[in-house]
Amino acid sequence: MKKGYVNSRSECWDELRNWLYNARRVVIAGIGNPLRRDDFVGVHIVRKMRDRVSRSVCLIECETVPESFIEPITEFEPTHILVIDAALLDLKAGFSMLIERWQMAVVPPISTHALPLQIFCDYLAGTLETKIALLMIQPGDASFGEGLTEEVEKTAEYLTNLLLKILP
Repeated sequence: MKKGYVNSRSECWDELRNWLYNARRVVIAGIGNPLRRDDFVGVHIVRKMRDRVSRSVCLIECETVPESFIEPITEFEPTHILVIDAALLDLKAGFSMLIERWQMAVVPPISTHALPLQIFCDYLAGTLETKIALLMIQPGDASFGEGLTEEVEKTAEYLTNLLLKILP
């Protein structure tokens, strides 16, 4: 498997726990279109975490315009920024992958959105001293409609619970 690919739940636990080691202030930015089924998974996870995290975690529902949230992200002064989004990984629906910012240059654009997330992340990295990673989830269905597919819903539930256990 390529570095960053997560092929088991234990590997996902280890990668996220290691990446969040020593995190003091964390932004979780959920990205997704509410009218494109599984594409909404990032925002869905953020919503499931609402009112369940400490004050050291800032949850942001970016939907399809993460660049509109640069100011609240920088004002929070995070040590870590985790962007959660659907991504065309050419893998089984619900499969997830953690990509650190420095890995983005070698990975082809995989987001389902117009503005490449690398530009958004590069801007934040140039503005803040922070660790940035993308938690990408393979959609099963990104056609017009509402609600996640069963596979992606299971992944969202697992990742939500995992993050709630790991976050400061």
